[in-house]
Amino acid sequence: MALADPGQVATVPTRHLFDLSIEFERVDVIGTPLGARMVAVVARGLVAGPELRGVVLPGGGDWLLVGPDGIARLDIRATIRTHNDALVYMTGLGRVRTTDDGRSRFLAGEPVRPPAMVGHTTPLFESSAPALVWLNATVALGTVTELALTHVAYRVDALDQGAPDPDKELLP
Repeated sequence: MALADPGQVATVPTRHLFDLSIEFERVDVIGTPLGARMVAVVARGLVAGPELRGVVLPGGGDWLLVGPDGIARLDIRATIRTHNDALVYMTGLGRVRTTDDGRSRFLAGEPVRPPAMVGHTTPLFESSAPALVWLNATVALGTVTELALTHVAYRVDALDQGAPDPDKELLP
C-alpha cells in the first residue's frame, strides 16, 4: 500500500458557518474511576453567522470527561431554533487541552482563551427543514474560543465540500 505524497495532499478549504455562544444553567462535577465527569446543562445560547442564525434551546449540554492526562473529552448535544423557526439537532465530539495556568484559572471560575486553552469539536447536524437539508451533509470544525464554568464559545466552520453536480446521481 502506498502512502500519500505530502506534496500531493490538498488542504481542505473551509467556510464560516456561525459563531456559537452557550450559557450553562449549571455544571455538575462527578468523580469517577476514569476521571472527572463534568455535565454542563445548557440554559440558553446564541447562533450568529453568515449561514445560520438562531438560538440554542435549553436542555442540551456538554458531557465532558477530564482524564488523568488532563485532556477533556467532549460529547456535545444541542437543539438550535433558527431565525425562521426551523429546528436543527447538533452533536459533536471533541477535545480540549489547557496549560497548567489555564486549568487553574478555569477551575477558579475565570474564562480561558487560546493559547492557555486549545479545543476543537466536530459538529454534525440534522434537520428536515427544506432550506436546511444541506446541513445534513455538512462536516464542520468547531474551534473553542472561550471556555468557562458558566459558558463556552465556538467558531464553527464547514469543510467546504463544494456543490454536488446536479447531473450526477447521489447515493441514497
